[in-house]
Amino acid sequence: MGLSVKEIAKIINASIIGNSDFVIRGVSSFHDSNLYDITFASDSKFLNNLAQTCAGAVIIPDSHIVDGDSFKDKVLLKVKNPKISFFNLVSIFHPVKRKKPGIHPNSDIGINVKIGKNCIVQSNVVIGDNVKINDNVHLMPGTYIGDDVVIGASTLIKPNVTIMEKSIIGDNVVIHSGTTIGSDGFGFAQNSEKHEKLIHTGYVKIGNDVEIGAGNTIDRGTLGTTVIGNGVKTDNLVHIAHNVKVGDNTLIVAQVGIAGSTTIGKNVIIAGKSAITGHIKVGDGSIVGPFTGVYSSVPENEIVSGIPHMPHKRWRKVVSIVSRLPEIRKKLFSIEKRIKTLELPYKESNNNNHDKE
Repeated sequence: MGLSVKEIAKIINASIIGNSDFVIRGVSSFHDSNLYDITFASDSKFLNNLAQTCAGAVIIPDSHIVDGDSFKDKVLLKVKNPKISFFNLVSIFHPVKRKKPGIHPNSDIGINVKIGKNCIVQSNVVIGDNVKINDNVHLMPGTYIGDDVVIGASTLIKPNVTIMEKSIIGDNVVIHSGTTIGSDGFGFAQNSEKHEKLIHTGYVKIGNDVEIGAGNTIDRGTLGTTVIGNGVKTDNLVHIAHNVKVGDNTLIVAQVGIAGSTTIGKNVIIAGKSAITGHIKVGDGSIVGPFTGVYSSVPENEIVSGIPHMPHKRWRKVVSIVSRLPEIRKKLFSIEKRIKTLELPYKESNNNNHDKE
């Protein structure tokens, strides 16, 4: 397909610098594009080097002052948010292929299951008893849905996802391949020389407009509920333990682990490979840096880093000192040696005075 710059400008509400009749045939990244592609530049690294892209058109911020020599014969489209505008175009040039609604004959559906309008149930899907699936849900191959599960409208469950009994999934949710929702938490009690398993009777509740990455494990509550709020986005390989509460619009990046009964506030960002201990609270609007070990509660709007966690500014100072420790150690040994050298005559003098006495 092809769209003129003029047509694209109407779609993304952009102002045009250059030839509005130029035809765009594809979308591409900044460095992988060709003449008939459109790309975007949203930060100085790219905006100051517009000549380096082969794209015929570039979406840029409306606040950027254009240097006439920086783009030469390229077409520029100025918008408020280039990244969002660009990916709106991606969805037009690469529309999602939607299968026809229907239930595949190889699926296994239990008793008293309610399936809404325009749903797609693909091959090898297993659905337990007393399940409610709302309109426009898409269950891809190999999905397992346990008993008493509720799945909200327009939710997409990708291949080989497991959703255990009693889980509640909201509207417009995407759950990526290999994720398990509602598995038992890591709950054991020591009895003599054995670890006795604690029965988990709780469930997981996921809000609306949530996206769960591939290979996530979200445990059911031991007795109560594990809650994932509206608008939460998790990356791949995230583990959320039993009875955790994650507030609305929080972002959780890859390989994060959150221990049981911890509360994560709203609009929190948890960077990759961070570990958060159990039974604490991470306040609204806070940011947990990468590789951080959070061992106690974090106030609202705080940025923390390090192991153990500390305010980010302090952690930066700590890191700068750590890299200099060998040099500091060497200097300390040198100073210690000099002090001993200076102390020796004084000690000898004191000893001689004692001898005379």
